[in-house]
Amino acid sequence: METLVLNQFSAFQPCTIPLPSSKSESNRALIIDALTEGENHLHNLAEARDTQTMIRLLKENPPVYDVLDAGTTMRFLTAYAAVTNQHKVLTGTARMCERPIGILVDALREIGAEIHYLNSEGYPPLAVHGLQEQKSGRVSIRGDVSSQYISALLMISPKLPQGLQLELEGKVGSKTYIEMTIQLMKAFGVEAIWENNTIIVAPQKYQPTTFSVESDWSGASYWFSLVACAEKGELFLKGLKENSLQGDSKIVEIMDKLGVKSEFNADGVKLTKQPIKGFEAFDFTHCPDIAQTVAVTCAIVGQKAVFTGVESLRIKETDRIFALQQELAKFNADFVETEKDVFTLIPSVNMPNQVRIHTYDDHRMAMAFMPLMTKTRVIIEDPEVVNKSYPSFWKHLEILSSNI
Repeated sequence: METLVLNQFSAFQPCTIPLPSSKSESNRALIIDALTEGENHLHNLAEARDTQTMIRLLKENPPVYDVLDAGTTMRFLTAYAAVTNQHKVLTGTARMCERPIGILVDALREIGAEIHYLNSEGYPPLAVHGLQEQKSGRVSIRGDVSSQYISALLMISPKLPQGLQLELEGKVGSKTYIEMTIQLMKAFGVEAIWENNTIIVAPQKYQPTTFSVESDWSGASYWFSLVACAEKGELFLKGLKENSLQGDSKIVEIMDKLGVKSEFNADGVKLTKQPIKGFEAFDFTHCPDIAQTVAVTCAIVGQKAVFTGVESLRIKETDRIFALQQELAKFNADFVETEKDVFTLIPSVNMPNQVRIHTYDDHRMAMAFMPLMTKTRVIIEDPEVVNKSYPSFWKHLEILSSNI
């Protein structure tokens, strides 16, 4: 297995990290672009493999959409193929075919799409046979499983003859991602009304426009963590907006408590060390992708904390809760479920001379554990896994390493 060795350092000189673009924004913009009657100008699309896969499949339009390990691409293209009345098979990696899609498929069938599973009920691979006639303009869907199902339905809804009234049942998770989808739809000329747990989108036409994708807050979170864990350091992260559509911008608020001061200007944000104020608990319901980053940070800086809203981590690229528990234990930290869906992070008090991190085919495991190099020598297994969302991650770390 290929590995990457990160030698220990505790301080670095000020430097600038040119962050990648948001794959969340990019993938939504690409679907909307594909549904738009007219010419859009999309700028700063993500280099992430998920986004490049989306670009390739939409451009080549093959009979089989092989999304590899891209969850958003699978879910968005399933809805897109249905509303554009295409006949497509959708498949992916072995892990992708273990990730549920039944809730989205049930909703699309209720609207009028013809979709069949090719192996296991509720999971890819599946065959879409279009949407000949809209059978219902109102659909109920659970709000606590994946916001990607909801976003997929929202983006196709203006193309439906009756539009769509979407009822969100129960607790709504990753709410900021749904809000991002609605704001991006608005940027392309489509209005949605969200009142209580109902979102209404009337039949409308997307309008051609020019859109530039923001830098990625999920990717930024690892550099916040590095500053928090180092004894001394300053970073400037390019391309981030203080008033962002991305839910992971919550990392600013969290890291302020864990020792990182953020100062915004027109070009991005400067991160500097400050005293730890104390971080006791946080609900990650609307920003689950930064939970790993925060857990590892707390484990390194010695901050005990309670995590809620992390249930969805079990159905990501890997079972991220299990993966966190296994890898944190290697440097004597723990992530304990103290009651159902409530986890307590127990920080490390005894750091070994070297830690080898298994990445579980999960890009965020590789990047979240990178800041451990501020305390010990780290060996990262399968470092290329970062290509899913942040292919230039290790090159950007080299920029910083040259300033140690």
